[in-house]
Amino acid sequence: MVKTGILCDRIYTEHDTGQGHPEQPARILAIEQALQNNGLFARTLRLEPQPAPMKFILMNHAQEYVGRLEELCRTGKSHIDCPDSTICPESFEVARLAAGGVLHAVEQVMTQQINNAFCAVRPPGHHAERSRSMGFCMFNNIAIAAHYLRQQFQLQRILILDWDVHHGNGTQHAFETDPTVFFCSFHGHPETLYPGSGYADERGIGAGEGFTLNIPMWPGADDSDYRRAFEEQFWPAARSFQPEFILISCGFDAHRADPLAHINLETASFAWLTRQILQLAHEFCQGRVVSILEGGYNLDTLAECTIAHVQCLTNEL
Repeated sequence: MVKTGILCDRIYTEHDTGQGHPEQPARILAIEQALQNNGLFARTLRLEPQPAPMKFILMNHAQEYVGRLEELCRTGKSHIDCPDSTICPESFEVARLAAGGVLHAVEQVMTQQINNAFCAVRPPGHHAERSRSMGFCMFNNIAIAAHYLRQQFQLQRILILDWDVHHGNGTQHAFETDPTVFFCSFHGHPETLYPGSGYADERGIGAGEGFTLNIPMWPGADDSDYRRAFEEQFWPAARSFQPEFILISCGFDAHRADPLAHINLETASFAWLTRQILQLAHEFCQGRVVSILEGGYNLDTLAECTIAHVQCLTNEL
């Protein structure tokens, strides 16, 4: 029987982005309500938020940036680095709890307390660079988790799959010279969508060349386009890498109903992608998968896609 961990806590609503911001606290409430209504909390293990130890945050972020974020939150500033990255006095501690909650989920999988996990955390992370915030993101939760896996468990082949509709620039830059982390991103084409990076010829640098795989998709791309690219480009590269652990930057904003992009995936495709990753994890890394929420800004489809994703993790769909 598959045992899935769920991290979903109202503490993550305390990062207040202000009225009208798409990355809003209501995202967590929509996910919580959907998981409750579908009985998934009763069939999974609830995980608790924990603050990330600063030593792991500093493996991915510069001390200057971390200190600046803490100070700007403490003094009540409205944003950091760009107007989209809004903050409030609680944002620094909530961001630590987001990163730390993911580390707790990773540790639970590595010690075989659970098989896999979904972490509904905010603020999201994959745009956060070493020294600056971008695109609603404070700490790069998934990158910090990869550092943690290498430091605490000595893993040497970590796969990060980012299917958020926006390119995970911060995650790519964290590992583009590193052959121990294979980063693959499916995203809207950089000529058409924020943040304007993630061209197919971005393949890594130096020792990391060939360990970055960007699969940009033009506006209007649909389920068949994603599945074809997944099977023809991702599968061969992932199998060759033979991952020891899989991390998913799990954005649901490539859904056709999402307001921030122009990709036309149906909910069923997120279930299909999840099942494909679970198959890969079963083949190579004892089923070890941790999925971390990134984007998804239509509350109804966010809830719907989350249910499909978690039901696949629990082997119910």
